[in-house]
Amino acid sequence: MMSEPQTKWIVNVFGKEGCAKCTMLNRRLDKLLSEERFAAFSKHYYDIMTEDGLVHFCLAQCLNPSRIPAMLVARVNPDGSNELLPNPDPDGTDAVCGKSKLYQYLGLQTDYSGKGGGIITPEMLESILTQAQAMQ
Repeated sequence: MMSEPQTKWIVNVFGKEGCAKCTMLNRRLDKLLSEERFAAFSKHYYDIMTEDGLVHFCLAQCLNPSRIPAMLVARVNPDGSNELLPNPDPDGTDAVCGKSKLYQYLGLQTDYSGKGGGIITPEMLESILTQAQAMQ
């Protein structure tokens, strides 16, 4: 019997029902998380139109409700608790994620400006997951 890899990181995804971009983000993230190199990640999805989802969204304290879908990465501590990972370079320019990258914590929110086009690309997702792995 094979043992499952222990979850080291949680990707907290915030979206809402009927949001095509939320569905696309979840699909792209699920595809990446199915790869062996990202086996230590798990995903928690929060629908911000529900009480539970709204509570978690508010507790994040760094997301703009006009920029949904969004995601934040947390590290799972040995005691089972988790904490949001800080952005390793909050003042830097991120060539892959651009304005979608969050300032305070490691994560993304949708950039609906002309340049962002309202899309979180697979490359952006991979970049954030790889940055989380580098912060061990």
